Amino acid sequence: MTRRSVSHIASLVLLPSLALSMAACSNTPPPPEPLTQEALAAVKDTPGAPKEQLARQIDEVFTAPGVGETRAMVVMHGGTIAAERYAAGYDAETKFVSWSMAKTVTAVMIGMLVADGRLRLDDSPPLPRWQRPGDPRGEITLRQLLQMRSGLRHTEAGNPPYESSEVRMLFLDGRDDMADWATAQPLEAEPGAQFEYSSNTTVILADIAARVLTDSNDPETRRRAVDDYLQTRLFGPVGMDSMVPEYDASGTLIGGSLIHGTARDWAKFGEFLRNKGSVRGAQLIPRTWIDFMRKPSPRSEFYGAQTWLNRDSGLDRDDQLQDRGPSTMFAAIGHMGQYVLVSPDQKLTVVRLGHSDTEQRKAMLQELLDVVELYPAR
Repeated sequence: MTRRSVSHIASLVLLPSLALSMAACSNTPPPPEPLTQEALAAVKDTPGAPKEQLARQIDEVFTAPGVGETRAMVVMHGGTIAAERYAAGYDAETKFVSWSMAKTVTAVMIGMLVADGRLRLDDSPPLPRWQRPGDPRGEITLRQLLQMRSGLRHTEAGNPPYESSEVRMLFLDGRDDMADWATAQPLEAEPGAQFEYSSNTTVILADIAARVLTDSNDPETRRRAVDDYLQTRLFGPVGMDSMVPEYDASGTLIGGSLIHGTARDWAKFGEFLRNKGSVRGAQLIPRTWIDFMRKPSPRSEFYGAQTWLNRDSGLDRDDQLQDRGPSTMFAAIGHMGQYVLVSPDQKLTVVRLGHSDTEQRKAMLQELLDVVELYPAR
């Protein structure tokens, strides 16, 4: 055998190992796993964004490690459903708890009562306890309550948890008459001077609504008055037929925490907000009220009126995370990762419902924003 033949054979033997060595040194990422039929089926034919990319990003919201349990997701673009997916055991008929997304619903109800001329933003609300001579809480205005700057001693998160104002109001000594418990708390700051997120404050707003809708103290009468108003003025016209609000024993809407509805109906609510209160040409609430809900509070750039804003990481309540997405995006947000993200500039509403703890929510929100960023601004 010639020297040339030996050299040729050696090169053939070494070629596979050389190729493996070159591949190991390459920075080229491996191709993505093929999408499952479930992932592809979740996206409509014309979703307004690249279909396969959208399917993959939504799949990440459900399957990525460290994001918690996503149970439902709906993406609406330009008024139609672009994508919809549910985890096993959940479907389009499942009613999901709002947690604090209910706050944004309560703000809309208050706005309708203001538009009706039954409440005024800069007046002290009709709460008898606060109207007694010399009570400093009589200086609190409806606007300040909506913007979470009442000055009341409401501590949302306590350590231990059972000492928080929210837990005490919802589950302990305040549970039978939540508004009575919330309005009884003293001032810890001058009204209007500082921002403090508070579910107690939103229950006060719900109680104010009941007081202007009926003179009765009968719990069933109060419940029926608010329920009828919500159904007639908001849920019915918007087509949110699944919505089930909860009330306490005194007939007060638990307006900071407990309204149940399907993922599609939460998406319809987002679209109602995106369209500034207009539904099929009917203006259900003045456009200026939605603008007010989206305007930063004087004491917080990341919060409007019962609504989270995409400023200073308001969407994730964590100033350690970088803001992403349009600055005009806003949201209704609930405990454990309930989101209705609304982006008017992209004609987009994204709903995610599920169960994520604090650390998981950080990762989950980044996955949601990957979905948002697939859509161009108009």
